[in-house]
Amino acid sequence: MKQDTSFDWHEPGLTIGQVAHRSGVSASAIRFYEAQGLISSDRTAGNQRRYHGDVMCRLAMIEACQRVGLTLAEVGRALAALPPGQAPTTQDWNALAERLRAEAQSRIDQLSQVLRELAPARTPRPLAAAVHADRWRTDEDHPMG
Repeated sequence: MKQDTSFDWHEPGLTIGQVAHRSGVSASAIRFYEAQGLISSDRTAGNQRRYHGDVMCRLAMIEACQRVGLTLAEVGRALAALPPGQAPTTQDWNALAERLRAEAQSRIDQLSQVLRELAPARTPRPLAAAVHADRWRTDEDHPMG
């Protein structure tokens, strides 16, 4: 007999296992994010964590922020703008998406500059390389030869 695993994610009471299963985020990462203040939970009388449905959205936002390369501190600042215990609105998502697009473009621009700087030189070798190349004209002259 198949167990019913459906759950209304808008209601409080998701266990850490349910959150991990539905989000694809490991339980240890969920506990870590909670310790960092990025998500929150309530506790049962037995001290077990119970999460509200907004945690699913926050975990998705954390993943999106990390994919762009934001630090956890930056992720925390982005999530701090959200109302606690509520799922983000479309406006919240759009504001975060705009910030992530700007951050992604900035990183692309920085990496493009690095690629330009690493492009093959169009000028002759630097003097130091030429000096070393001419120092040992034959293998017999080379100290290792």
